[in-house]
Parts: sequence; C-alpha cells; structure tokens
Amino acid sequence: MSIVDTRFDQIFPVLNSAQIETAKRFASGPERQFAPGEAIYDVGQRNVPSWLVLEGGIAIVRRDGLHRQSSVVSLVAGQFTGEVSQLSGRGTLAAAQAGPEGSTALPFDAAHVRALVVGSAELGELVMRAFILRRVALLQEGGVGSLLVGVRSPELLRLQNFLSRNGYPYTVLDALSSEEARSIIERFGIRPDELPLMICPDGSVLKRPTEAQAGACLGITPELDTGKIYDVAVVGAGPAGLAAAVYGASEGLSVIVLDQRAFGGQAGASARIENYFGFPTGISGLALTARAFNQAQKFGAEIAIPVEALKLDCSGAQGRSDTPFRLEIGDGKSMQARTVVIASGARYRRPDIANLSEFDGAGVSYWASPIEAKLCEGEEVALVGGGNSAGQAVVFLAPKVKHLHLVARRPLEETMSRYLIDRIKALPNVTLHIGAEIVALEGDRASGLKAVTFRYRDSGALVRREPRQLFLFIGAEPNTDWLANCVVVDAKGFVITGNGFSGADAGRAPLPLETSMPRVFAIGDVRATSTKRVGAAIGEGAAVVAQIHGVLAT
Repeated sequence: MSIVDTRFDQIFPVLNSAQIETAKRFASGPERQFAPGEAIYDVGQRNVPSWLVLEGGIAIVRRDGLHRQSSVVSLVAGQFTGEVSQLSGRGTLAAAQAGPEGSTALPFDAAHVRALVVGSAELGELVMRAFILRRVALLQEGGVGSLLVGVRSPELLRLQNFLSRNGYPYTVLDALSSEEARSIIERFGIRPDELPLMICPDGSVLKRPTEAQAGACLGITPELDTGKIYDVAVVGAGPAGLAAAVYGASEGLSVIVLDQRAFGGQAGASARIENYFGFPTGISGLALTARAFNQAQKFGAEIAIPVEALKLDCSGAQGRSDTPFRLEIGDGKSMQARTVVIASGARYRRPDIANLSEFDGAGVSYWASPIEAKLCEGEEVALVGGGNSAGQAVVFLAPKVKHLHLVARRPLEETMSRYLIDRIKALPNVTLHIGAEIVALEGDRASGLKAVTFRYRDSGALVRREPRQLFLFIGAEPNTDWLANCVVVDAKGFVITGNGFSGADAGRAPLPLETSMPRVFAIGDVRATSTKRVGAAIGEGAAVVAQIHGVLAT
C-alpha cells in the first residue's frame, strides 16, 4: 500500500471550524472565488500560495514533462493545498484547479505559511506534517517530476544524484531499451552527444544540463535579493550549516545558506546513521538532513541551492565592524552579510592513481546512495576506507551486492566505531583487506571499471580483483579554496578558530568558533580540531549562533 493509503488523514487533514478561524488570522490576503474548472496554479510555478478551501473544492493533479496528467486528490472545505515548496516559494510540483462547483479559498503566501506554522503550535504541526508527507508521496508514487532520457553515464548519474539529494522526483528512460525514450529522442532531434536529456515538468527541454540549469528549470534555485544585507551567511548546507540556519533563523536573525550541490553534505549521502542521539534504530543521512532543511525553511532561513560561493571578499571589512562581507556567487553577483559562517565541510580525498579521473561516475563513486547500489546490484564491488562513513556504506551495500572487498590501510579498530566493525565481520560476503591500498585500475570511461589491483603495504604483494564499482572513502580535504586567504588555516587547509591570532583587529579575543577574521566563524568538518561526527557538527551549528548574537550586539 502507498503512503497515501496508509496515512491519508495526515496527508490531507480537514481543519475544524475553530482551526479555520485560527488560520484566518495568518492569511496573506482576502478570500477569492474561482469559477468551476478555473486554473489556480500550474506545475513549476514559483511563489504559489497555499490555499485554504472555505467552500466548494480544489482538484490537485500531477503531471510529468510530457504533459501526462493524473489526479492526486480533490480537496474539500477545511483542506489546504501545497507541499514543502510552499515554505519558500520554490516551483510547485503539482497543479490545482477549482472543482466542478467552483471554489472559495483563502491564500497564504510563503511568509504567511511560515507565520502560521510558527505562530500556532497545533496548526503548525498539522501543516508541516502534511507538507512533508505530500512530498514523500510525490516521490514514491511517480507520474510527476522530470524525465531523464539517456544511457548509463556519469552525466546521467550526476543528474540523478542532484535530484535525489534535493528531494525532487524524476523518472529515467533508457535510450537503449525504452521505445518511449527513442521516440522522444527522434521527436526532438537529439544527437547522442546531447544526452542525457532532461524534460522538466513544465515541458522545458534541457540537453546535458548542469545542476544550476536543472535547478533553475525546476524552480529549486530561489530568486536572490543581492541588495539585502543578511545578519548571517552560511556557506554549506551540511549538518553544521543547517543547524546554524535553524538556530539563527528561529532566534530572529536573517540567514541565507549557500550550497553548490544539495543539502546534507557528506552526511546526506550516508545510508544509515545509527549512533546519532535520539534515533535508536538509526536514520538515513538524507532523512535526517531533509528534516533540518525543512525546519530551517519553516523559521524563514533562505537556502540557495545550487549556488556556489566562489570567493569571500573580506577586504572592505578588514579592521571594521560596520562593513558587511561580500560573497561572490558568479555571473557578477554577490551576497552581503554582517557575519559569515564557514560550514563548507570536507570532500573525500582522491588516491594517487594515474587514470582515476577516467572512472569518475563510470565505476568510481565517492558516496553510496540507493542510485549507486542499484547500479551494482548483484555485482562484485570494492570499497576503500576505514572510517565510520566507510563502515556505514559497507553495511548498506553488502546485502545488495554479490561480494564486497573492504580495503583499509590500518586496522578498523583504530578508526571505526565498534558496532560497525562487529556488523561488518558478521557479513558473509565481505572480505577484509587490511594493510592494503589500491594501486591500479583497469578499463576505460566508455565501458567502465573492469578490475582493480590492491597492494599489501608490508609485503608488497599484489592482488587483482574484478569489481564493477569502486567506492572511495579515504579521509578528507577541506573545501576552503573560496576563502581567498581571508582566514588562517593549518598545514592541511582546515580553518583554525579560537586562538589568540596576531593581527586580529576586533578589540577583543576571538570567540571559540571565530576565525582570525573577526565576524567570520567556522564550524563542522572544515574546522581544524573538530570532531568529525554528525552530532558534533550540529552542536557547533547551535553554539555558533550564540557567539554571533554576542558579536552583533556589540
């Protein structure tokens, strides 16, 4: 049974008369009457209000990029339209039209929806739950979202990951085996080098789109006010950055979060986190960070994805406490903020193998999502790494693959949590290669990975295996290139915080999470000496807001 069948009353609740009267206090405008069958909003439209039905009904329909349409639900008096897109004005995933008897409804734009869910605890819980479950239902049931047309390739995999990580539904049509895919390619006159094709829900056709182009087509990327000066600009939407956004926005600060790819960071790609406080049965990284993402939007934080921070310009703010920092974001645009939080995290290190780049997305992956798991189902795979992220990936992948080779330089006891070690050792199809490293890859980009060679460091012995997928989780390098020498970093490039920096001109000692540049803070994996755990990152995200309040107060 689908989630709509099992949780219909939570997905489409009916407000009673008292709840309707409470909701009316938060409306963004007067009630409006719609004629029978009149269009209220369309798929992909931005800044669509949530409508509370007072009389009559509203029909909600879903539609894919080929304009194939199906009914979702017919709402009656006391029910409301919308899903999580309504929290921030992003492009909507469904369309609405008045029912056959017409409709009278009350609008709630994004700001007033947020005011409602914060201002009324009872309605806030009801509305937020319904919005989140509606998005989940759209993801599960299909018949909505983008169509991706292409063959298995790094470019197609990149788009799948982008949409999945951002919680947007899509359908993949294989250009080699699907008659419908071949028909689409012929209809639009698409050449092989123009694949993959992305057909957005509004019918727009993109050839080999970038994440930025896909985000713009779907309405994921918000319309940024580059003239606004924010209290806080957070760079990075991983656990640390999202925590800073939640606590900052909930305490009345104007917050913008920038991330070039998706919310969640490395944690968002984790199949299951079992040692995070409060989740005894575990939770996937995507589920955990998606909750934080929605929570940050609920409190009014602006989250700009995919938007890359290209450079932190601190020249104007040097030695001054009243001049905002400037973040360059491309196309000649920039954002301004009184304080900056560096939460850009770290990326997995690339081993020194001559032809490694040939296999990126074509046999080599740096995370293990359900997309990668499906690609290598029933195959032999190899995974390199000895940390908790590597262990979680092994536990996730092993039941889905024929055999898994785990390659680690050091004993797992030195780097991995005990519960993961015990679970890995109990897996019958996992072979440990301790004290080994990958030294060679065989194959090519067109046909994919064919074989890998391990070398045991003590003996020099070489072992050749033939996995079709190699997963790399081998330490981290900080994402700090965009800082443009504004702050002091250690020898490995991680940002130093809290020290008595010479030359710091703030009239005070740096705060514990503050960098050598006053009013610039660093949290999470990008910070030197930080504990590389999700819980620690979230704690730093909360702690930095208190320190920012102190700085802004002076």
